[in-house]
Amino acid sequence: MDSELSLWLCSMCSVFCLMFFSFTLLFSLFSLLILVLRMKVWCNCEICQAFLTSSWNEEFDNLSDWYTHLLKKSPTGTIHIHVLGNIITANPENVEHILKTRFENYPKGKPFSALLGDLLGRGIFNVDGDSWKFQRKMASLELGSISIRMHAFDIVRSEIHSRLIPLLSSVSGKEQVLDLQDVFRRFSFDIICKFSFGLDPGCLNLSLPISEFAEAFDLASKLSAQRAVASSPLIWKVKRLLNLGTEKQLKEAIKMVDEFAQEMINQRREKGFSDSNDLLSRFMGTINDEKYLRDIVISFLLAGRDTVASGLTSFFWLLSQHPEVESAIRDELERFMGTSSDQQFASFDQMREMHYLHAALYESLRLFPPVQFDSKFAQEDDILPDGTFVRIGTRVTYHPYAMGRMDRVWGSDCLEYKPERWLKNGRYIPENPYKFPVFQAGQRVCLGKEMALVDMKCVVLAIIRRYSIRIADPNQAPRFAPGLTATVRGGLPILVQERGA
Repeated sequence: MDSELSLWLCSMCSVFCLMFFSFTLLFSLFSLLILVLRMKVWCNCEICQAFLTSSWNEEFDNLSDWYTHLLKKSPTGTIHIHVLGNIITANPENVEHILKTRFENYPKGKPFSALLGDLLGRGIFNVDGDSWKFQRKMASLELGSISIRMHAFDIVRSEIHSRLIPLLSSVSGKEQVLDLQDVFRRFSFDIICKFSFGLDPGCLNLSLPISEFAEAFDLASKLSAQRAVASSPLIWKVKRLLNLGTEKQLKEAIKMVDEFAQEMINQRREKGFSDSNDLLSRFMGTINDEKYLRDIVISFLLAGRDTVASGLTSFFWLLSQHPEVESAIRDELERFMGTSSDQQFASFDQMREMHYLHAALYESLRLFPPVQFDSKFAQEDDILPDGTFVRIGTRVTYHPYAMGRMDRVWGSDCLEYKPERWLKNGRYIPENPYKFPVFQAGQRVCLGKEMALVDMKCVVLAIIRRYSIRIADPNQAPRFAPGLTATVRGGLPILVQERGA
């Protein structure tokens, strides 16, 4: 009798759960249908229709190029994508207002945190308020120390000497195509793992091994970013609830990322962390919450890996189009290091004096910023300097990619790659950071900016000094895949030739 009762109770429980699940699904689908109908009724503007039907890609290869086109046509440099509830601006005065003047009114916000919450959790790039202030203070102390910068510099030089140069030499003169974007992503992944975890994944070994963690991390980043371009958050939330499609893939990828991060934390606790220089060890001295540690380190992994690789990929594509810039960098390098010097790497002091190299990198970042746009959410009603009204809860996006292509911001030659625009009497002169918000600006300015630039300079000088790089198809302009950072579809296939060979 008891077994029959238990069986009956289990059956009723199953029925109840099924009914609840069905109700939740129907409610979500009904809400989504209402939203779609409202969009069709309320927004028949040309821009929103082009977005919903994806007709923009008949003329533009990249979504950011379409946004740039719209922003150029706008008298204020600001547009409103109503179906996304998103105000997008390329106006420097608006950017300063968002990132500085009314900083407290434009946090990341809960909608943004929800988009990346499964991947980044409570990491620095996904939080506001006290949690953000605590992590930023900690990171500022660590990344600003001389010992940490020298530790990072040593890691970069070691990776270049032991892996990057041998890999390029192995294909030199063999007419063997190499994907330079993949090389830079592997290079950056090795470096950031060594720096963040004290772990060497060896992704840039000559065999170019497959890293399951790296692939899972890439997939999680890509799918998290795709949530942001959905016409409604209900779409991905319903898919996540039902564990379907891309949300199922995302869940599986994040599980692998979590397992890897937890393994790293466990290993570090076993070995001890008081005498280690990696970022994880330094944070572990203050934080005992392992989930929080995971979120912090994954955030730095995202920032340090993808942005450097993206910046280097675009830079070498631009060099392929402008051999005169490569020659000027090489001349500057030889002035400081000579043509037959036994010195393998430029020192900090030497790189600091290479103003043309610095200008060439900044000019590349102006045209191809690794993070093409960034969004905040208004906490209360506001009016931007150009007169745009911002309703509470509205997503407000500033667009560095578009800003680099605006005549009104950079002049009529804005589409030209001209490092000289950053130089005066041969010396680098910085621009207003709100005109060039590639590293953000104001209170959220990138803490890893200087370290990232040193990484890039080391790689550029090492390659230019030893090799001639030829792009397999130099006439093909970069087409970007959706993601948190700019990733070129199909990579950057190159051929390598040692100089003087």
